[in-house]
Amino acid sequence: EVQLVESGGGLVQPGGSLRLSCAASGFPFSGWWMYWVRQAPGKGLEWVSHISLDGSTYYTDSVKGRFTISRDNAKNTLYLQMNSLKTEDTAVYYCSTDRDGVNRGGGTQVTVSS
Repeated sequence: EVQLVESGGGLVQPGGSLRLSCAASGFPFSGWWMYWVRQAPGKGLEWVSHISLDGSTYYTDSVKGRFTISRDNAKNTLYLQMNSLKTEDTAVYYCSTDRDGVNRGGGTQVTVSS
């Protein structure tokens, strides 16, 4: 059974940074592409980023240059380093095994506010 557990969210001021982690188990993590998606208040799920098996990374335009996705296959862990955070980044962030977030974890809240 796929299990994904996110952590690292919190309250941060605009311009600040956070590092999200996602502990994965129940599947061969190193053999799967992995995704971050988010859901802002009152909105649907939005793809944020994903990372391929060879480490190639992809980002939605609104986070390019500010967010960095990475993975540690030895630890079965996915990361999202978020810098220069903006109020519009406020959302629940989920790691997922698919782009649409159908198979996602419980999420971690990120609130960007002064």
